[in-house]
Amino acid sequence: MSTRREPGGEGPQPMNRLLDLIVIGAGPAGMAAAATAAECGLSTLLIDEQAEPGGQIYRSIESVGERRPDDLALFGDDYAYGAHLARELRRSAALYLPSASVFQVTPAADEVAVAVTVDGVAERLAARLVIVATGAMERPVPVPGWTMPGVMGAGAAQLLLKSAGLVPEGRVVLAGAGPLLLLAATQLLDAGAEAVAVLERTRLGDYLGAARHLFRARRAPGYIAKGRALRRRLKAAGVPIHSGVTGLRIDGLDRPERVVWKGGAIDADIVLLHEGVVPHVQITRQVGADHAWDAAQRCWRPVLDQWGDSSVANVIVAGDAGGIGGARVAEATGRLAALHAAHRLGRMSKRERNRRASGPRAERRRHLAVRPLLDALFPPAAEILAPPDDATIVCRCEEVTAGEIRAAVALGAPGPNQLKAFTRCGMGPCQGRLCGLTVAETIAAARGMPTEQVGYYRIRPPIKPVTLGELAALDG
Repeated sequence: MSTRREPGGEGPQPMNRLLDLIVIGAGPAGMAAAATAAECGLSTLLIDEQAEPGGQIYRSIESVGERRPDDLALFGDDYAYGAHLARELRRSAALYLPSASVFQVTPAADEVAVAVTVDGVAERLAARLVIVATGAMERPVPVPGWTMPGVMGAGAAQLLLKSAGLVPEGRVVLAGAGPLLLLAATQLLDAGAEAVAVLERTRLGDYLGAARHLFRARRAPGYIAKGRALRRRLKAAGVPIHSGVTGLRIDGLDRPERVVWKGGAIDADIVLLHEGVVPHVQITRQVGADHAWDAAQRCWRPVLDQWGDSSVANVIVAGDAGGIGGARVAEATGRLAALHAAHRLGRMSKRERNRRASGPRAERRRHLAVRPLLDALFPPAAEILAPPDDATIVCRCEEVTAGEIRAAVALGAPGPNQLKAFTRCGMGPCQGRLCGLTVAETIAAARGMPTEQVGYYRIRPPIKPVTLGELAALDG
C-alpha cells in the first residue's frame, strides 16, 4: 500500500506501516492538528476528500491565492487567514492524502483502521490514534420547492464561488437565517450576482431575546462589527432585507420562478437557502461514540472531554465535528487534540502538553464568547425542523415526504431506524446525512416527545458510496 506525500513534495512514500496519527478532514481543525502533531514528532497522515487543503471555510485557499489573487479581497481577511494554515501544513512533515474518501473507520484495542478510496482504488490505512476533523454541514432547509434545480444552500453557492469562481446568473434570492446568509449575499453581490432580496427569518423578538448575551459576545474579536458591516453593504447596494419571514415556499414548474412567504412574494431565478450549520457526525456515529443532544443548536454532537477525547478510546474529535464554534475555534481545538495525542502516545509530558495548550485554550474561549448570542439570535424555526406541509420532500435520496413520515409514525414507527422499514428513508447514497435531523424532529413532533428521545440513524459502513471494484482492491 502506498500514498502520496504532498506537503514536502517528495513524491510517493510507503504507507504500509502503522502510523502514530491519522487526521480525517483538512479544514482549519485538520490542518492545525496535522501540522502540530508532526511538529511534536508524530508520524501523521492527513486525509481529505478535496484536491487541496482548506475544508469548506477555506475552500481552494491555495488556488485563489496563486491563480485568482483578486478574489482574496472579495472573500475578506477571515478567508485569507486560511493561507497561513495551509502554508503551515505544507511546511510540516505530515503526509497528506487529497482526493480520498473515507468510507469506514474501525477502532480496535491498540489501533484504528481507516478505509479510503483513492483514484478508484480502496486502501486500508492504520494508526494508533485518529483525529476526526470532518467539520460541519449546512442544516437542510426542507420547504416546498427546495428540491428543484436552481435551489441550493447558500454555503454551497459560496463554495462554488471559491473553488471555481462561478457566479449564479439571474435574479438571486437568499432566504433563511444565520451569519453566513448575509456573508454569502455580500460576496455574491461583490462578485457580480444580481441579489434581489434577502429573506431572513430572524424576528425582533429574537434580537430582544439575544440581547442578554451581548456583553459577553463583545469579548469575541470583531464578530458584531462584521455583522453590521454586512448589513450596511447590502443596504448601500439597494438589496432589501425582509425580516421575520415565515411560511416560505418556492414556486415554479421545473425551476424557481417565485419565492412566496406570509405577506410577500418576489420573482427569482436562483434561490439560496441557509439555516445554519450542524456537526458532521457520520464517522463518530459509525464508530459508536456517545452523542449528546445540543438543545441550543438543535443537533447531536459527540460527547467529548476538554481535549477532544470521545467515548471510543483511540478516537479524538476536533473542530465543528465536535460542536459548532467556527473556523478559529476549530483551529484551536485541532491544536489541542494534536498536543493531547502527543501526550497519549508518550511523546510529551502532561506538564508540557498543558503549557503548550494555554494559547489555544485562550483562543478557543475568546472566539466562543459570541456563540451564546448567535445561538439565541438564530434558533431554527419549528417549520424548518419539522415541515408542516405533508407534500414537502424530506429524504431527497428516496423522495420520502413529511406526510409519509407522519403516516409511518401513525402505523407504529417509533424512530428513524424503524422508519427505514416503512419508507426506506435514510437508505440512499447520503446515508441520512441530509435527512437525519429533519426525520428525528418530524417523528418527535408527531409523537409529542423530545427529539433527543427519538434518537438518530445507526450509521453503518460504507459511510460513503464505494464500488465493488474498489473493494476488490483491498488486501484480505
